[in-house]
Amino acid sequence: MTGIVRLVMVALVVLAIALFFVAASAWRQRRHLSSSVGFLAGAVCLLAGLLCAAITVGVRGYRALTQEVVAATIKTEPIAPQRFRATVTLPDGSLHMFDLAGDAVYVDAHVLKWRPLANMLGLQTAYELDRIAGRYHTLNDEQNRERTVYSLAAAKPFDAFDLARRYWVLRPLVDAEYGSATFTGATAQNGGTYEVRVSTTGLLVRPAQPR
Repeated sequence: MTGIVRLVMVALVVLAIALFFVAASAWRQRRHLSSSVGFLAGAVCLLAGLLCAAITVGVRGYRALTQEVVAATIKTEPIAPQRFRATVTLPDGSLHMFDLAGDAVYVDAHVLKWRPLANMLGLQTAYELDRIAGRYHTLNDEQNRERTVYSLAAAKPFDAFDLARRYWVLRPLVDAEYGSATFTGATAQNGGTYEVRVSTTGLLVRPAQPR
């Protein structure tokens, strides 16, 4: 859809420029009525082209604002009461295995949320997975039983969070920098496979769909 709108936008802008040239030529020849009609038609075409541009940007921004990205796939396998193994597959295909204590698998991340204007310009919500841990259902267990926490962060050539803080030109585009977390039960008899997803509202977890 947006491809057709872009073509129409370009055609309208070209037509508007041509009409302005014709109108200017008519004005020089003292054909004021024809010149006025040409300028008016050119202005209408130009406004229509700008409207097409706004629609293109708006559709692109809407997709960016509602997009969910799979940040990790986690397969859980119970190995003992309140203990389970979590196999994490990251988008780059790397595998990581963790033995965790608790009733649920917990994942948190740093999230960099851009303002709507930046989304419309194509900047996506940036994230970095930070930790994976076991989580207990009850507060008493959480306070007294074994805690297991591991890092999921990876070395990067540059840090989007650091860049957003360091360079003032990016600050007006940044809506928020915050932590987000999600968890799901992990002690079912046969385990389960889940997708950890990131959106502009933070992390969420869904059961993985069979492929």
